Amino acid sequence: MRQLSYSDAINEALFQLMEDNPKIILLGPGVNSPWYMGQTTKGLYDQFGPNRLIDTPISECCVTGVGLGAAISGFLPIVTHARMDFMYYAFDQICNQIANYTYMFGGAVSVPIVIRGVINRGGEQAAQHSQALQAMFLHVPGLKVVMPSNAYDAKGMLISAVYENNPVIYIDDRWLYDTYSEVPEKMYKVSLSEAKIIRAGNDLTLISSSYLLKESLNATKVLKNENNIDIELIDLRSISPLDKSTLIQSVKKTGKALIVDGTWETGGISSEVISILSTDCFSDLMMPVKRITLPDSPAPSSGFLEKLYYPCSTDIIAIVKTMFHLK
Repeated sequence: MRQLSYSDAINEALFQLMEDNPKIILLGPGVNSPWYMGQTTKGLYDQFGPNRLIDTPISECCVTGVGLGAAISGFLPIVTHARMDFMYYAFDQICNQIANYTYMFGGAVSVPIVIRGVINRGGEQAAQHSQALQAMFLHVPGLKVVMPSNAYDAKGMLISAVYENNPVIYIDDRWLYDTYSEVPEKMYKVSLSEAKIIRAGNDLTLISSSYLLKESLNATKVLKNENNIDIELIDLRSISPLDKSTLIQSVKKTGKALIVDGTWETGGISSEVISILSTDCFSDLMMPVKRITLPDSPAPSSGFLEKLYYPCSTDIIAIVKTMFHLK
């Protein structure tokens, strides 16, 4: 099967979706800028024109509200926030309106909207351009939140999200854009609620998502080759809902768990996963669940400090070794 980059997989999904259904529209600041969108929207304007690819003014709350209006009017909008940091401006529309709309109208109205948030990290972008807000959406009922870690899932989950008929927060990370995996040419769907076991193992359950899945996989290979530690690696894929059964079943088998989470430590995704495992696997755990997260600190603007701020495979290897009393 052909190899496709993560960014090209998103681009192909958007082309196929918009060709498949004339009700699908794409809107947001910078959606017609290949530089701004990391090539994920290249060519769309030329083929579908300004009525379906709408490069909006920079007003995140307004644009998201327009997406809501379009969704309840029969369209299938994809609202894109090229820098997730500025989704804070859209929280009223997302959390007060979009997440609650179906419930407020007794199920009579659906909101088939995809809100795509792009995480930017590194490059000395500092505190206001490097934030990952996914854990905040985890707390809001009425939203599905997904974070694909590879090109195959990026395409399939975007297609599933557009046809979900309910609000989906679709989060992609620019650090993944140049990674490659096998991607079918045809349209296909990937579940929005199931985790995936990337590698089966018996000694430790390693749980991760998005760009840190790649770092976790690298660490898993090193630990197997150098220390013969047999790790079961799980890609969460869906942040809300969390696939509790897959996590619980794995930890009951291995007895040890490490969560590698690209959000801040306090109130992050790791906190919720630890709560699940502590509640349902307490008697199976050989030791407390460990986690690696971002520190509770804004991102630094120094390239040197960024290397300390963002977790990598070396950090994962070090923690796993302590869990097995290895130097």
